[in-house]
Amino acid sequence: MGRDGSGGSVIRGWQSLLGTFTGVVFITAAALPLVVLTVWALAHRRKATGATSARAWRTSLADVGIVYGTAPGIWLILLPGPGAGIVPGRVSLVPLRDLATMPTGQIVGNLLVFAALGFLAPLRFPALASVPRILVLGAGCSVLVETAQYVLWLDRVSSVDDVLLNAAGAGLAALGSRRYWRSSSGADGPGSHAAPAAGRSCAG
Repeated sequence: MGRDGSGGSVIRGWQSLLGTFTGVVFITAAALPLVVLTVWALAHRRKATGATSARAWRTSLADVGIVYGTAPGIWLILLPGPGAGIVPGRVSLVPLRDLATMPTGQIVGNLLVFAALGFLAPLRFPALASVPRILVLGAGCSVLVETAQYVLWLDRVSSVDDVLLNAAGAGLAALGSRRYWRSSSGADGPGSHAAPAAGRSCAG
């Protein structure tokens, strides 16, 4: 009986930790060594299959960084409120109405949710190397998360302003990495092989 009671308290302790902002931050920080190891393992595996060192490290950092940088934000968004499972989902579809009363911390948090995705996705996927496409991607991901809030009865408000801020954060992050993904796409893209070929043709 004692062991069962102790085990139950441990489980409840973990549940309470997983369901708080502090818990999310703690677990995210604790996972950092595993994240570094995963990047190293992926990069070495890609180099072993013939990728250049620069490309292997870039794609590995992007793959892991997108997940590591985005998952905690989604986790926080999906944390249940005190009335979860009891209070029906609520929706706010009037643009900028919630933004006017939103605390600064919440605004910054919403901007950061998909920032890692916006910063790294163009580096990893050349088809996404465009700020408008990243804005659409960020908005689409945000709509999915807000829909999950509503469907799961998490006692949270699914707001269009959250979607706007999430998308804006992804777009701003894409602008921050633009110089890197533009040069990267130029180095790895089809055009990178065209100039030498043309040079040989003219010389011949």
